[in-house]
Amino acid sequence: MTIGFYPGSFDPFTVGHLEIVKKASDLFDKVYVGIGINPDKKRHFDTEEMKKAIEKSVKEYHLDNVEVIIYDNLTSDKVKELKADYIIRGIRNNIDYNSEETLAQINYELTNGIDTLYLRAGKYGYVSSSFVRNLMSFKKRSYDYLPIPVGELVRDGKYKL
Repeated sequence: MTIGFYPGSFDPFTVGHLEIVKKASDLFDKVYVGIGINPDKKRHFDTEEMKKAIEKSVKEYHLDNVEVIIYDNLTSDKVKELKADYIIRGIRNNIDYNSEETLAQINYELTNGIDTLYLRAGKYGYVSSSFVRNLMSFKKRSYDYLPIPVGELVRDGKYKL
């Protein structure tokens, strides 16, 4: 059984993230979407509520091999704990590639050889969480860039900017 681990802050989880999860679901027997807790990073959405919204999003697409988890340790440690074969990362452009490649090399060393697989978000490659939060801060429509369950969190005012 092949296992992929897709880590991120997912603050919020966007249609670009969902596109990566769909592709990973086709490639792996099991995919873990890991919401990482970074104590040095301010969260704008409650982690548990985001987890539930992501679970609803993947359920709508019948991605039965996807499980959403929350973790507060190093990605490299979680990958080993889950016995994942690959770390999955979304990539939008060459700027993403440069920063992701550094992380991939570090994780490769810390996991004794677990590699990173880059997937493109396709037509949603320009969408990022920070882009969506920026729209929200100016009270602009962000729903088009979010899966419906995540958009409901925005609509209900369940975020802190």
